[in-house]
Amino acid sequence: MSTTDRRRWIALAVVMTASFMDLVDATIVNIAIPSIQRDTGAGFSAIQWITAGYALAFAVGLITGGRLGDIYGRKRVFLIGTAGFTAASLLCGLAANPEMLVATRMLQGATAALMVPQVLSIIHATFSGEERGKVFGMFGAIIGLAAVTGPLLGAVLTTWNLFGLEWRPIFLINLPFGIAGLLLGRRFIDESKAPHALKLDLTGVALATAGLLMVMYPLVQGRENGWPVWGWALMAAGLATLGGFVRCERFKGAKDGSPLVELSLFRARSFAAGVGVQLVFGAGMGIFFLVWTLYMQIGLGWTPLHAGLTGLPFTVACSAAAGMSVQLLVPRLGSRRVLQLGALTTAAGALLYIGEAYRYGQGIHSWQMALPLLVMGAGMGMIFSPLTDAVLSEVPKQHAGSASGLINTTNQLGNAFGLALVSVAFTGSTVVRSFGHAMFWMVGALAVVTVLMAALPKRGAHAAEAGADAAADSADQRVLVG
Repeated sequence: MSTTDRRRWIALAVVMTASFMDLVDATIVNIAIPSIQRDTGAGFSAIQWITAGYALAFAVGLITGGRLGDIYGRKRVFLIGTAGFTAASLLCGLAANPEMLVATRMLQGATAALMVPQVLSIIHATFSGEERGKVFGMFGAIIGLAAVTGPLLGAVLTTWNLFGLEWRPIFLINLPFGIAGLLLGRRFIDESKAPHALKLDLTGVALATAGLLMVMYPLVQGRENGWPVWGWALMAAGLATLGGFVRCERFKGAKDGSPLVELSLFRARSFAAGVGVQLVFGAGMGIFFLVWTLYMQIGLGWTPLHAGLTGLPFTVACSAAAGMSVQLLVPRLGSRRVLQLGALTTAAGALLYIGEAYRYGQGIHSWQMALPLLVMGAGMGMIFSPLTDAVLSEVPKQHAGSASGLINTTNQLGNAFGLALVSVAFTGSTVVRSFGHAMFWMVGALAVVTVLMAALPKRGAHAAEAGADAAADSADQRVLVG
């Protein structure tokens, strides 16, 4: 292997490790939530902010992070993001109270928004077209591995209680990888910039962040405060602020053609409906994954490791169905039918899970959850892979990068809102009944998703090659995970 090849593959290992860290960190926390609650005395709203804060900070910074890399250099911004993510992980591990943990989790999300968008851009600049297919295949495998590793790693680290640190190692484990990434990345990653980078839209970022926080804060805090009038007023003000954001984007687009969100994309019916699908589907997933953890560990009294292993049928089915949906089902049935079938299958699995939870109550075993989880995992896998191509199918090629970045941003925002809505959905006289109530919310979200999917094209026009081009060309892309 030549020196040049060696440099490139080491650089690839560095950026893939960084992406792996982010994906694991987004999933590792849920399984440790009960331990965090016991150790810090965090209330229900603080738990929501610990999970939703990361997703919100990541979402609002994602597109800007990509543009910063285009303007100032992908290597430079990647290293800054990695250093910030590593430092934020240390602060999370040292958090003395829930407030500090919420703040440092949001810092983690913001620095991940600098780090993650550079990964595919660096790959695109480092490898040729023929090599890129192999690299993206490896990248997909890393995504799948992270989806499995996150919950299990969180379960093992929490159960082991290393050095009496309880949940803290789930964050501290990032330190050696982050430091190694900084040292190796500085040496082996080549610098690159976009020849015609879009300008920053800091006003748009500020308005979007303010509006989203004003809507989310009352949703998270409302239950503990008895749903006060000021909460409803703040949500109304948040919606007005988001309206101002839309007007700002129109002005920015007319002024220099570099708004944070390209509003003309919404003229394509499939894209507008697809963004709605991402938002609602992400919210449903945000609700499910948090209440599922609370149900198993608090409601049933299971250990983190027991809960983590119980989720394996879901992960395996999701991974297998994701591959089959693209290779076998979409060519035969078309992307829209496969997506709708996936949503209905997921809903059927959720209803089956509700029935099992009510039937067995506190005496339910992991094996009795296996069938509902297999059905739900299969349904979600049928959605994850074809969805992006279906949404992008009517988007002009010159806007594919912006559109794919916006799709992933919307999915993260949906996840954040779903986590915020847990305080509304997770209600009942017992944890089992609260779980059932929350699962009905998820089924409702899937019903809305199924209706919205009717506006998607029957078959994606871009197919796999165009989808890969969109991913590679986007500086603000993040691959979807559950």
